Amino acid sequence: MQYAEVIVDIASDKLDKPFTYLVPEELRGQVKPGCRVKIPFRSRTIMGYVVGLAERTDLAPEIIRPIEGLVTGEETADSRLVALAAWMARTYGSTTIRALKTVLPVRKKVKSVEKRQVFLRDRQEAEAYAAFCQKRHYAAKERVLRFLLDQGEAVDEGVLKKETNVPLSVLTSLKKEGMIGIDVSEEYRRVVWNAKKYPPEELSEEQERAVETIRGEWSGTGGGRPVLLEGVTGSGKTLVYMELIADALARGQQAIVLIPEIALTYQTVLRFVARFGDRVSFLHSRLSEGEKYDQMRAARAGDISIMVGPRSALFTPFPHLGLIIIDEEHETSYHSEQMPRYYAQETAIERASLEDAHVLLGSATPSVRSMRKARLGVYLLVKMAHRYADARLPETEIVDMKAEMKKGNRSILSDRLKEEIGDRLAKREQILLFLNRRGYTGCVTCRSCGKVIKCPHCDVSLVRHRDGRLICHYCGFEMDDVDVCPDCGSREIGGLTVGTEQVEDLLKKEFPGVRVLRMDADTTRGKGGHERIVKSFAAGEADILLGTQMIVKGHDFHNVTLVGVLLADLSLNEADYRSGERTYQLLAQAVGRAGRGAKPGCAIIQTYRPDNYAVLFGARQNYTSFYEAEISFRNVLGYPPVGSMLAVLGSSEDEKLLKTGMQYLKKYVGRIDPKGTLHAIGPAPQSVGKVKDRYRMVMYLSHTDEKQLILAREYLEKYISVNPGYAHITIEFDQNL
Repeated sequence: MQYAEVIVDIASDKLDKPFTYLVPEELRGQVKPGCRVKIPFRSRTIMGYVVGLAERTDLAPEIIRPIEGLVTGEETADSRLVALAAWMARTYGSTTIRALKTVLPVRKKVKSVEKRQVFLRDRQEAEAYAAFCQKRHYAAKERVLRFLLDQGEAVDEGVLKKETNVPLSVLTSLKKEGMIGIDVSEEYRRVVWNAKKYPPEELSEEQERAVETIRGEWSGTGGGRPVLLEGVTGSGKTLVYMELIADALARGQQAIVLIPEIALTYQTVLRFVARFGDRVSFLHSRLSEGEKYDQMRAARAGDISIMVGPRSALFTPFPHLGLIIIDEEHETSYHSEQMPRYYAQETAIERASLEDAHVLLGSATPSVRSMRKARLGVYLLVKMAHRYADARLPETEIVDMKAEMKKGNRSILSDRLKEEIGDRLAKREQILLFLNRRGYTGCVTCRSCGKVIKCPHCDVSLVRHRDGRLICHYCGFEMDDVDVCPDCGSREIGGLTVGTEQVEDLLKKEFPGVRVLRMDADTTRGKGGHERIVKSFAAGEADILLGTQMIVKGHDFHNVTLVGVLLADLSLNEADYRSGERTYQLLAQAVGRAGRGAKPGCAIIQTYRPDNYAVLFGARQNYTSFYEAEISFRNVLGYPPVGSMLAVLGSSEDEKLLKTGMQYLKKYVGRIDPKGTLHAIGPAPQSVGKVKDRYRMVMYLSHTDEKQLILAREYLEKYISVNPGYAHITIEFDQNL
C-alpha cells in the first residue's frame, strides 16, 4: 500500500497538519510531492497538495480514504513551492510543516486597500442637476458635480473629497440619486515609487563577453549549469544581471534577485527601477504585513516581474520563474538559523530545477565552497577582472599597528590614516571608515606582537568566558586565562572593546567641524534607517561615513576616494575555521568602495598581522592567490568544502542536563560507528554559549564521505525522535555558516 500526506486548502491560514490518504493502484507513480489532488474531506471533495509519500501508516485502514484523482494541467507556483518544501524537509532535517511555513508563510488576515473612483453616469443629466442644485442652494452637491464635469473623467474618491471639501454623505446621496457611480477595486500597497525608466547603460567589452558566455551555457537542451560570476569590486556585475533579466522578461518569465542586507535595498532597487520601471518590487523585514502581503499577491498575479530582496524573497510565488540571481553569494545571511536551516544557494538551485529556471551566483569574493564547485565543473565560472568605465582599483597601503604602538601612538587611528583623512577633507572628497568588529567577542590578542591565543588542536581562537577560562568552541579544550603574552612577554594582551561611538568622538576631536554619519545597529534601528543614512551621505551631507560591516557591502558612492579599515585582522580571531575567508571577504569588499567614480581611490588597512595571507591578498584583491592558500589549509585539516561536517546543536535551560545529553549523543555515535570512521569533535559551547537563558552546545561530526554523514544524521534523528528530552537538538550540515 502507498499513502500520501496531503495538505488541504493551502491558500488559507490553516497549515495545521497533513492528512493521510490512500494512493489508489491506478495512480501509483503519478502521485508525487507537490502535485495537486482531489480528495474527500468531510462531506465534500476539495483540492490538496501532496507533501510526502509513505509505504506504511499507524492509522487504522478503515478510516483512511482514497485520493479521488489528480488535478492535471493546473500546475501553479504554489504546487512547485510545496515540492520545494518537501525537498527542504528531507535535505535539512526539518518537519514538513516547518518547511511549508517557510516557503508559504502563514498568511495573516490583512485588510485590502480599496481604490474608489467616482464618475458621472450621464454628463447631460449632471449638468442639468448641477443647475438645479445652484437654484436650491445645494452648494456641496453642486461643487462635486461641477468638479467632475471639469475633470471629464473618473476621479479618486479621496482627491474628490479633498478638492470639494464635502463629507462622504454628499457622495452617498448623489449616488442614490443616480448622478454618480463609484468603481471599487483592490489596490496593491506600493513599496516602489517614482518608477522612472532610463535607457540601459552600455556594456563594456568584458561585460558583453560575460553575458554571451552565460547565454551560451544556458542555451543548450540540458538547461545549463549554475553560473558563478566572479567580478572585482566595481566591475559592473549588476549590469550583467540586468541584461540577463531582460532576456528572461523577453521570454515572458520573471526573475528573483537576492541581496544579503537591508542596507543594499535602497541603492539596488533604484538601479533596477531605472531599467525596468514599475515591473520591480522588493521585500525586506521592515515592510508592514500589508505591504509584504500585497507584494506576494502582485507576484502571483504576474503584475510585477522582478523581486529584489533578502533570503525570504527566494520564495516569491512567480508563475513563470526564469532566473534567480544571488548577489554577494558569499554572505552568511543566506543561511537560515531557524528550522529548516536551509542555504539559499542550494535551495535556489533546487527551485530552479523544479521550474526549468537558471541560477546566477555573483561576488567579488566568492565563498570557498562555491569556487571549489566551479573548479570541479559543477558551476560555470565567468570572470570580470576590470572595473567598469576604465575606473582603477584603489591604491592600498597596509599599516602595521604594532609599529604605531612602538612609536607611542595608542590611538585606533594611525598617523598615516589621519594624514590621508586630513588630505581628503581639504579636497572636499568623502571617506568611508570601516570598523571591523567581527570576532571581537571574547578573543584574546596581544597588541604588541599580534599573537592570538589559539586552540592547540583545532587552529581556531580560544574564547574568554565569564569564569576566566579560555575555551575552544570546536573540541572543548580549556585553559586558564593569560595576562602576559607567551610570545613577547607584553602585558598589552586582552580583548578589544572599541565601538563606533568612540571612533566618532575621536574623529570630531582630531578634525574639528568634520561631519560624521554613523551606520550601525543603533543608528539604523527603525523603518527606513539605512535608506536615510545612505541618501544623506550620497547627497554630500557628511564628510565621513563610519560603520560596521553594513557599509562595505554593495554601496556605490562616487565621491569616496579614501577607505580606512580599522582593526582589519580582528575577524581572524573568530573561533571558526572560516575566519581567514571572512577576513579576506571583508577587506576586499571594503577596499573596493574607494575610487568608484572618476577620481582615483586609496585604501589604508590597519592591522596587527600585516603578514597574514588573508590581509595581504585582501588588500590586493587577489582572490586566486587567497583561494589557493585557503583551500590548502582546509585540505590539511579536512574542513569543508574538502571534507564534510555535521553540526549537532543542542540547547537547554539546564546546563548540566544539556552537557549530559550531548555526551550521551556522542556515545551513541560510537555505537552506530563501531569502526570509528566518524570523527566526533566536542561537545563544546557554541560561539554564543547562552541566549535568552538557554545554554547552547555543539558537537561536530566529520567524514570524507558525505553519504556517511547523511546516514549518521538519519540515525541521530531517529534516536532524538524517541527521546522526548532531546526536543531542542537540531542537526545540520556545516557548510558556509
